[in-house]
Amino acid sequence: MAADPATLDALLRAALAPTNLAVRDDSALHAGHAGAASGGGHYHVTIVSERFAGQNRVARHRMVYDALRSLFPAQIHALAVTAYTEQEYRSRDSSRD
Repeated sequence: MAADPATLDALLRAALAPTNLAVRDDSALHAGHAGAASGGGHYHVTIVSERFAGQNRVARHRMVYDALRSLFPAQIHALAVTAYTEQEYRSRDSSRD
């Protein structure tokens, strides 16, 4: 059975104290995919946390995966992660003006 996005949200908030967090359930986009047969969901997480400061992308993803470890593989089959520090996130927004 796939995880409820609220569960991902709560675990990430507890572990990484994000200032901005969006959890998107993309499971419907993968209907019929072999991995979807196991019941695990497909999710995309965009997360902004100062705990990512000084960490490269791989380390940031590990931090997110560690926070959600209890949900793999039964409730999460696939997870896409976009992780920023607050400064990176603000810079990204201002570059879109």
